[in-house]
Amino acid sequence: MTVTRRDALRNLFIWLAGSPLLRGQQEIQYTPERIPLMDDLVNVLEFEPVSKTKIPKTAYDFVNGGVDSEWTLRRNREAFNWITLRPRVLANEKQLDLSCELFGTKIEMPILVAPTGTQGLSHPEGELAMVRGAGAAKTIDCVSSNTNYTIDKIGDAATFPIWFQLYPGPDPAGTRERVERAIAAGAKVIALTVDTPYNSHRERLLRDRVAQEVPPGGATPNLVERPGRRRAVPTTPNRYRLTRRFTAELGWSFVDELCSYAKVPVLTKGILTPEDAKRSIEHGAAGVIVSNHGARYLDTVPSTIEVLPEIVDAVGGKGTVLVDSGFRRGTDILKALAIGAKAVLVGRPPLWGLGAYGQAGVTRVLELLQTELALAMGLAGCPTLASINRSLVHIEPQKSRHAGCRPRAFF
Repeated sequence: MTVTRRDALRNLFIWLAGSPLLRGQQEIQYTPERIPLMDDLVNVLEFEPVSKTKIPKTAYDFVNGGVDSEWTLRRNREAFNWITLRPRVLANEKQLDLSCELFGTKIEMPILVAPTGTQGLSHPEGELAMVRGAGAAKTIDCVSSNTNYTIDKIGDAATFPIWFQLYPGPDPAGTRERVERAIAAGAKVIALTVDTPYNSHRERLLRDRVAQEVPPGGATPNLVERPGRRRAVPTTPNRYRLTRRFTAELGWSFVDELCSYAKVPVLTKGILTPEDAKRSIEHGAAGVIVSNHGARYLDTVPSTIEVLPEIVDAVGGKGTVLVDSGFRRGTDILKALAIGAKAVLVGRPPLWGLGAYGQAGVTRVLELLQTELALAMGLAGCPTLASINRSLVHIEPQKSRHAGCRPRAFF
């Protein structure tokens, strides 16, 4: 059979049209008149373009953007490619069990909703829909300090235990008052964010002509203190043009102080080094959340999955290790559990679900991740969370991580 040049080119273009190598194949475009049914979406990544269609551009950029060149934002996803799974067979995995207990609360899966601010930018019901959606999936919503509804209303709407993420400030008294309000509203854990001493440089928002870190409409009543308590946080000298937060004034003694009056477990969130993980435990924290804040503060820091092994080793069972930033697949979560994380927090995917379909979208996103994790565990020979250990993963050495990544030449 003779193949002409025209036939060869035609076959090549047909192959390219269906190839995932084309960027256009990865970016689904919707219009308000053409929105798919929620049940037609097959993974959490498909919720993002639907959310993008439904919410304002500034809100989309706020949710999905990183800082500076967004190097860490990309690395958060790329790093999962450096870890491969080593499945075992004939492990009698007919009875899968994803449930676990965190600080006295039993949850149906080791997947929590990470704290994300001003959810009213994605949906009118904001945090109320998010906490109900998480509760329907029988897992924990870690509520942000930066919410469109007060912590009291969010606590009333919750159908499942909640945690509270704490931004310290505007002063010690105001910080303590906010912690006490959160605990009174039902928060079972306080997650102290420690990686935000200064406002970050979010170039997507700057291009949208948004002067602050939060677009218009992102009111945060939890941060408004009672009269006489609010104090303006000073800025650094004008020549730097930086906005300093109250966190910049704190040292490790603040963790001791917080633990002394919180009366619930305290986690430090934003840990990227084993040294800081050990110091957290030494100063009374019940555990750490390994996090680079979803790549939203300091660019060119490592992904969380690549620093997770040394932090787990540093904590050494003296505290609970959780992790967030970049998790999109059940296999991503399985890799973190194998390395030693107790659970994973996801931030942007539930926001995509919220923006796309409201409360039902939040629940659906969490259920999809739960199903993917269950399948990955079953296929890997791990019927329970207790059966997962580091022998399940192979982490590629640093020097070989980019080998073989160059695109092949077709001609």
